[in-house]
Amino acid sequence: MSQALTLDALPRIGPAAVTLGVFDGVHRGHQHLVETTRQAAAANGALSVALVFDPPPIEVIQSGTQLARLAPLDVNLALLREVGIDHAIPLRFDEALRALPAADFVAGLAPAIELRAMVMTSDSAFGHDRDGTPESMAALGARRGFEVTPCDALLVDGAPVSSSRIRAAIETGNIGVATELLGRPPLLRGTVVAGDRRDRALGFPTANLAFDYHAAMPALGIYAGRVAVPERGVGPDHPALVSIGVRPTFHSAAAVLVEAYLLDFDADLYGAELTLCVERRLREERRFADVDELIAQMRRDEAEARALFGMGA
Repeated sequence: MSQALTLDALPRIGPAAVTLGVFDGVHRGHQHLVETTRQAAAANGALSVALVFDPPPIEVIQSGTQLARLAPLDVNLALLREVGIDHAIPLRFDEALRALPAADFVAGLAPAIELRAMVMTSDSAFGHDRDGTPESMAALGARRGFEVTPCDALLVDGAPVSSSRIRAAIETGNIGVATELLGRPPLLRGTVVAGDRRDRALGFPTANLAFDYHAAMPALGIYAGRVAVPERGVGPDHPALVSIGVRPTFHSAAAVLVEAYLLDFDADLYGAELTLCVERRLREERRFADVDELIAQMRRDEAEARALFGMGA
């Protein structure tokens, strides 16, 4: 169940500089927006606030759409706090909020939030029919006593940093680009569940992950990454070899599986929450003629991962 709040249930904060969005992944563009919001808050004797729409508006506006997420909501909220926002608040986006004119949305922030500044990029808009543009908000702010602080989009290689751009990089296996835009490696978080145990028979016991959110999945292939399983004392940066694929050597058609083989580790992780940071794509997934050929390639993959992490054989 979503932890998002309705507009009338916002916690009492007082004077605030506010920015709005989905903030999926809290990438470098979001971090730039947070810094601008922090500066606006300091200039106005206020706290910085990010109102995080959940679910993403596109899922309500286009019924049946399911957006691939760069991170679960609670991770995004934690990341926003890590980069310096004072209050990261999940706000439920539903048909009622969608129908609310921007001026009524602003009025609904009170009495919990005394709006001193609203931080917006030039192309951002909110409210019914997207009537809450920077221009309309500036006019409203002149009447109601808040300012609109502009924030230019952060450009990398001449294009704005965006969650959709990062998703596209991840989905094509371009982990280097995704990492550059995020400011850190992309992550997946899941619960370790029982698999068919074939991996253990092959000599590579893996942690199989199940997800409670619609994760942005990297292209099928073999990856090097690092994992954390705090409740089992693993990590936060334990090296791992990661398979994202359908096991074509054993199946002609199957669901995509995410499996992490933790290097120099063999203990029960069933039921634990595992966070995986994907650092590099080693190769594509492919079908092998027989099990022996598969095992030989897995050993080469492990050797490559060990070399990457500076580990012995």
